[in-house]
Amino acid sequence: MTKPQKLYHCAIYTRKSTEHNLDLEFNSLDAQREACEAYIKSQAQEGWRLVPNHYDDGGLSGASLERPALQSLLGDIEAKKVDIVVVYKVDRLTRSLTDFAKLVELFDRHEVSFVSITQSFNTTTSMGRLTLNVLLSFAQFEREVIGERVRDKIAASKRKGLWVGGPVSLGYQSIDKKLVVVPDEAVTVRHIYRRYLELNSVGDLAEDLHRNGFLSKQRKLKNGDVIGGGRYSVGALTHLLRNRFYIGEVVYRGEVHPGEHEQILDKALFEAVQARLNANGVIRRSKTGGSPSLLTGKIFDEANGRMTPTHSSKDGARYRYYISNPVLQRKPSAPGHITRVPAAEIEALVLVTLNERSLTDQDLERVTIRKSEIEISFASGEGIQVPWVPKPFKMAKGITSLPGMNKSVDPGVQTALLKTIAKSRQWLDDLVKGRASSIEEIAVKEGKGERHIRLLLPLAFSSPDLIQRIIDGGISADITITAFARAIPDSWDEQARLFRA
Repeated sequence: MTKPQKLYHCAIYTRKSTEHNLDLEFNSLDAQREACEAYIKSQAQEGWRLVPNHYDDGGLSGASLERPALQSLLGDIEAKKVDIVVVYKVDRLTRSLTDFAKLVELFDRHEVSFVSITQSFNTTTSMGRLTLNVLLSFAQFEREVIGERVRDKIAASKRKGLWVGGPVSLGYQSIDKKLVVVPDEAVTVRHIYRRYLELNSVGDLAEDLHRNGFLSKQRKLKNGDVIGGGRYSVGALTHLLRNRFYIGEVVYRGEVHPGEHEQILDKALFEAVQARLNANGVIRRSKTGGSPSLLTGKIFDEANGRMTPTHSSKDGARYRYYISNPVLQRKPSAPGHITRVPAAEIEALVLVTLNERSLTDQDLERVTIRKSEIEISFASGEGIQVPWVPKPFKMAKGITSLPGMNKSVDPGVQTALLKTIAKSRQWLDDLVKGRASSIEEIAVKEGKGERHIRLLLPLAFSSPDLIQRIIDGGISADITITAFARAIPDSWDEQARLFRA
């Protein structure tokens, strides 16, 4: 008796990055599906059968897996409704190597094969996997090249003073892709600048605007949602007061170019505000400059309560941390809120984040501590969430400490070392990206000797594990920054061996 042939349920997935021509009677998605259907029919003798469901994503990028049809397909795979996924080309499924690895893992887990009809292979063989990875590498390379072209085009447009999209500043509106002045909003902008000179404080300015009914600019998103229209924050006002767009200029990557739009402010008023902001910044830094706590006045708990720097000592060692004001005042805090955090660890995370974005601590507006992340807000009004899991504190005779911390390490050296590593990474980034032409130029800018810069520059190659060891206090108590810089090897493996506990 002949054994019944096994049937394989085949699903076709199609995708197109843009919505261009999707309204045609026969579009790109139809062409992909037709070719895949013909291929499945050619394998009918092998038991291939097309499932009736359509999985089509039109106008969606392959850079993300968050696509409705793809998610529907993955759901059917987990429900054992699909045995083979058929696509026209690999990059229709994804353009990301990381995402592709996730998909292959899911396919393997559910014993699903993946076939590209124009690149004859599938993931059931090692050669197929190798070929897929090579092709996907080129797909990702193509996506990155396209991104570079877009960035280059934006840079060229900015240098010509053109507006290339994005949020429209208060005082302007976009008409036919050109920015024109909104008279009523322009009056508000001038009032804000003049009022700041009168009040001499961005915080007082925010309170004054709130009392007098001034609201931030409303913006309608593509999905129909409306944002803005609320109280001005200190960060947003600082960004507005620093915005050279109002004097007819366009800033791009630190370079200032004449803009084609109409200016709203007189340059003398703008420069007066800049001088006052700079002077107040110097005064503020001088008041807090003696404190080793970098986040003084900028760090808050999840309940919007300010966190205050404090310290404790044990066995001759001093430990710094930030603590919520309600705890200091012996008041109950909200259940589950983080009320006490180690200063060095949080400061290191913030410094690394600023360094990655070529920012300084002057660009930092606010740090909010949450249960599983740290929310960092910048003066520009933007923000980022950094994953973070708090380590448990243990109390011993009124002393707060962290498990596993080297009790003999000097917290002052620990903080200075982390700051120097962040600084050295900034120098290296300046050299690589052409913002500095030589070490001599960096030395002049920093007011240091060229030998000093050369000595500390290798710290830029500190591994993530080594930085974590510094944060945890796992370095010698008598180490100095100079000695550390001289000792550190370039190889991360050698660093691990050299500084192994």
